[in-house]
Amino acid sequence: MSHTRTIPALVSSRTLWELVEQRAALTPHAPALLQATDPAGDAGAAQEPPGTDDRRLSFAALRERAERVAAWLHTVGVRPGSRFVWQLPTRIETVVLSLALARLGAVQSPLITACRDHEAGHALKATGAGFCAVPGEWRGFDHSAMARRLARALRVPPLVLHAYEPLPEADPAVLPPPPDGGDRPRWVHWTSGTTAAPKGVLHTDRSLIRCGAALTDALGLGPGDVGSIAFPYGHVGGVVYTMAALLSGMPVLLVEHFALPGSLGAYRRNGVTVAGGSTAFYELFLAAQRKQPGRRIVPTLRLLAGGGAPRPPELHEAVAKELGCELAHGYGMTEAPVITMGAPGEDPPERLAGSEGRPAAGVEVRVTGPGGGPVPDGAQGEVRIRGEAVCRGYLDPAATAESFDADGFLRTGDVGRFTADGYLVLTGRVKDVVIRKGETVSAAEVEQLVRTHPAVADVAVIGLPDAVRGERVCAVIQQRAGAVPLTLPAVVAHLRAAGLAAHKLPEQLELVDELPRDGTLRKVRKDRLRERFRSGPV
Repeated sequence: MSHTRTIPALVSSRTLWELVEQRAALTPHAPALLQATDPAGDAGAAQEPPGTDDRRLSFAALRERAERVAAWLHTVGVRPGSRFVWQLPTRIETVVLSLALARLGAVQSPLITACRDHEAGHALKATGAGFCAVPGEWRGFDHSAMARRLARALRVPPLVLHAYEPLPEADPAVLPPPPDGGDRPRWVHWTSGTTAAPKGVLHTDRSLIRCGAALTDALGLGPGDVGSIAFPYGHVGGVVYTMAALLSGMPVLLVEHFALPGSLGAYRRNGVTVAGGSTAFYELFLAAQRKQPGRRIVPTLRLLAGGGAPRPPELHEAVAKELGCELAHGYGMTEAPVITMGAPGEDPPERLAGSEGRPAAGVEVRVTGPGGGPVPDGAQGEVRIRGEAVCRGYLDPAATAESFDADGFLRTGDVGRFTADGYLVLTGRVKDVVIRKGETVSAAEVEQLVRTHPAVADVAVIGLPDAVRGERVCAVIQQRAGAVPLTLPAVVAHLRAAGLAAHKLPEQLELVDELPRDGTLRKVRKDRLRERFRSGPV
């Protein structure tokens, strides 16, 4: 059966820049962005640090600064349609740069800061980027050196820009008119999916505005709230959360280096009411609270919200009892960041804890049988989605053709069922991925690089249940005859040298004499491997 919900009437902006202008005109002096200045660490949370001054930017100032930065970008050659890859941390400057690119009508391709040569090089080449912005050396890694190295390997090297400190500005009089339509792809986000190479997901301003509206609608966000972004801003959730802030009028606290209890001071000082991320984020908050029983670590917090990774139902009760707030978990992916979402105050507790919520505004969800048609409520099948909040496809036209069915529904690769009252329950996956701390890791991508090690005959990468990460990455390796037994550090070092991002690195290694396979197609039986190793290393 298919289920839809009404799209909120407040979503009328054609482009992101139009939304910025409307919000700045409506509440010009209201705070828009707050930058946490807390050091990330494990000390200093019990008492507020003396003299701490978190940076603030109003909606009017955000609009003005973004337009002046857009003028500078125009002077260095950025034009409507220019392809611009950026890999930047969760800072005010990153949001300003992204909105400046939206003012110009550029096509922007964000990367999370964990990406290294393998992913960043692919993004630059696949997009044909003319520009690349990086933070210089950040948290011990020289992003500028990597960007210059990757640029030199391309036939037409992109211009590499440094974008960590306050950005250069210029007179907006040089700017062309703002973009007048939001239905052409202006965003390329990256997902591992099931393919060896990351796939470029094409979003429009309109699709992401719809996602922001869906989040605002489900969570009941408003100007009285204070949100927070403590995850990498290059994730698709960064711009979606910004859309929600612009639509609702709430300020957002940006946390560049998130760690508990070190980041709690900024949450308390700014009165954060809505915090979120993935299951790992909830667990970190609970762990911090348990170290301070009897005292709420963030007294203003009304809601933890997130998605992207499995979570045990009992987590909802623990959050309510120990943190004194509600937990709203949802289902999304890079292709459609908000597919379903729990709605506190509207959904009964058993549905908040035992389902992924109901379909969000702007998304139609269908559970399909083997032939692609809808199945009755209660029956299990593949989850497929369509609607304005869904991406327009992929950079690779072949991937687009393969992923959408004849009715225009995107095949998610996830398996689930609808309850009689319209809640989606996920029961498994068709696709071969690991979801670690809310990030999708392609098993095929990791396997391809592991196989380049001279001691490896074959490998299967699987996800295993993990209380903190949701799933952990496990590499099951069949070695070549006579090879010295591999160790986890050796495998990790090999993958780091190949440029694989840190969040994709295996955390468990198992050596087997032979990988189990079926008797017909000789396909590796990953179900057997998961069952064998799910309790931990053997």
